[in-house]
Parts: sequence; structure tokens; C-alpha cells
Amino acid sequence: MARDLNKVMLIGRLGQDPEIRYTQDGTPVATLSVATSSPIKRGDSWEEETEWHRVVAWRRLAEIAGEYMNKGTLVYVEGRLKTRSWEDRDGNKRWTTEIVARDIFMLGGRGERASAGASADDLGPPPEPPLEDDVPF
Repeated sequence: MARDLNKVMLIGRLGQDPEIRYTQDGTPVATLSVATSSPIKRGDSWEEETEWHRVVAWRRLAEIAGEYMNKGTLVYVEGRLKTRSWEDRDGNKRWTTEIVARDIFMLGGRGERASAGASADDLGPPPEPPLEDDVPF
């Protein structure tokens, strides 16, 4: 039997500090803006083309993002695509597609903030930073 798959993996930089909000029942939710760049040839020269991704993290993963990540942080994000719709103040129907994060890992070398990782399954304190050679992919 065939199975469906909805999986996204990104490595990019945060374009701004994570925005942390809380639902009415106090559940934390973080919104991250992640930029990924790809080389593209235009004429005789190569340029970087940047794509922006909206990432949403919930519960402990949201708290860790707000505590340890900031603008410019290099991150690995794994999650699933979700499209939702709503009506704006004028009654127009709007849609957005976002990545619901399952795992987020801070990447980086020496001189940057210490690497830390988090998973949606992680209900305890943030895990120990991985070793420089211990890349998750």
C-alpha cells in the first residue's frame, strides 16, 4: 500500500528574531522567518536567489527557539507543509503555506553561539550541543 509523505528539510538563516506568542490556553507558539539561497545564472553571471519560508514551532520547541535563536542564526529545520485559510477584515479569503516544525537544530562553527537542537518530542530541557563533527545529516 502506498503511503503519503509531507516532509520539508531546510538549512537557512533566520531573517529576524523568533516571534513568540501564546494561545488562549497558554501554549507557546513561535514564528520564524528562514531564508534559503540558491545560485541562479542570469546572463553571464551567477547571482544568489533568496527564498523566504515561514516556520511555526509549538510548545517546548517554540520556547527553545525563543530562548536560543536570533536573527542570523543558521538553522536546520525539519517539518511538514501546512496550508491554512482565513478571512481578513474586509471579508476576503486569504491563504498561507507554512512549515510546521518537528525538529530545529542550530548550526554553526566556532565563534557563533553554541549549537543546540530541539525536537517537538522533546519535553525536557534542551539537549546537549552536538560535537562539531556530529552533524545531523
